[in-house]
Amino acid sequence: MTLPPPRLIVGLSGASGTIYGIRILEMLRRIGVESHLVMSRAAEITLGYESELTADQVRALATYAHPVDNIAAPPASGSFRTLGMIVAPCSIRTMSEIASGVTTSLLTRAADVTLKERRRLVLMVRETPLHAGHLRTMLNLTEMGAVIAPPVPGFYARPQSLDDLVEHTAGRALDLFGLDCGTLRRWGEPNGE
Repeated sequence: MTLPPPRLIVGLSGASGTIYGIRILEMLRRIGVESHLVMSRAAEITLGYESELTADQVRALATYAHPVDNIAAPPASGSFRTLGMIVAPCSIRTMSEIASGVTTSLLTRAADVTLKERRRLVLMVRETPLHAGHLRTMLNLTEMGAVIAPPVPGFYARPQSLDDLVEHTAGRALDLFGLDCGTLRRWGEPNGE
């Protein structure tokens, strides 16, 4: 049996923080992991506010980019083998839709499939402050097998720039899939503190 190359589904929703998804796509390309991008329409709008990149330029960073309304795309099926999925950034709306299991797009369908297949689903939820409903939804998702990983910087790495913060946070998120991009300063290791 021939195994497919390692592949990861990357979702970008409309929350602020599109740079995390962009950086993750760049990192996956650097380490040779096949990426399957699904970007919501709201993510494209947010991207226009936060980046000089166009949606087409972000799609070009991925190995494959799937239209958000194409529910027949490979990530919609459990038979499409992946390491899992990361949603970076993950809006509260996207998180809530995933938690309910009532999906309306390829982005949330792929996340639902990831959960049902017992694969790793990492949600970089980008919202603050959080009310009790948000926290209950996060707990429900955690109990379903998802990993809630808000993009919180690690200052022990002594970042010198915003880019350093993004790189570290994106690298830590990819660690959750066993993917090492070789760029992290790790606590207690020679390049760390």
